[in-house]
Amino acid sequence: MSFEKPDVTDNYLKRQKIISFIAIASSITACSIAPGTSPQLGLNQPVSKSHTAQVQDRAKGLINVQIPPSAKVENPTFTVPAKFQGKTVYKVQLSSNEKVIALSIDDGPWPKTTLEMLDILKQNDVKATFFWVGQALQANPDLAKQEVAEGHAIGNHTWHHWYRRMDEATAKSEIDRTSDLIYKTTGVKTALFRPPGGFLNNGLAAYAKSQKNAVIMWSLTSADTDPHAKPQAFVNNVLKGAKPGSIVLMHDGGGDRRRTVEALPQIISGLKQQGYRFVTIPELLQMAQ
Repeated sequence: MSFEKPDVTDNYLKRQKIISFIAIASSITACSIAPGTSPQLGLNQPVSKSHTAQVQDRAKGLINVQIPPSAKVENPTFTVPAKFQGKTVYKVQLSSNEKVIALSIDDGPWPKTTLEMLDILKQNDVKATFFWVGQALQANPDLAKQEVAEGHAIGNHTWHHWYRRMDEATAKSEIDRTSDLIYKTTGVKTALFRPPGGFLNNGLAAYAKSQKNAVIMWSLTSADTDPHAKPQAFVNNVLKGAKPGSIVLMHDGGGDRRRTVEALPQIISGLKQQGYRFVTIPELLQMAQ
């Protein structure tokens, strides 16, 4: 026999419903305080599927508002189209006759000269492709970081810049050691390789090709390694030989490059007057037929 009065039992049931409702509301609020915690809908409390979905959607909405996704920063990766992997490239046959040209700059990063060339490129809104020597990179990491930060493309130019014949192990070391330091210093990965002196038969190009790198040569040289030439000769060499899809060879390291620095602004302005637009080598390869 029950000693509870009916009205007391009714009041008790009402209080239980109110408590359950508060538990549901509190669980939703908890999602905004502790994102990622599954909403608790109350023990033994029957809830419809549609209501559950509404609560979950609400919780997701709160999580999205409270924790915006952080921006992912990607390090540059200079890949090459499949048709150029393991190939030697001198110039690019364009799918259109657009007047584009790529400046490539070897042997750095180099004290003073590289910085001066970067300033000239920046002032003229030109992006180039730099081929780094591992030893020079090791000595000048901050210059390398600046080149990447300013949007230039990067290629591998071996560790020692040797011309001599090498066995596979030595060629592998020359290229992989430089690639590893490029990545360690700047976060860059590159499939662009240029053999020192343009020597294709000393083991380096063969190893680079086995790794599906593109062996990037040139179709037009400034001849800025000529110790007797005047800066104007470098300018004339480039302006007279320029063609759509050309890859131009220049140097910022490996010696005294003050004459190259002096010639660079005239080379850029002269090519612009001829209607050329400057692209990096990866961009040029993407434009190929």
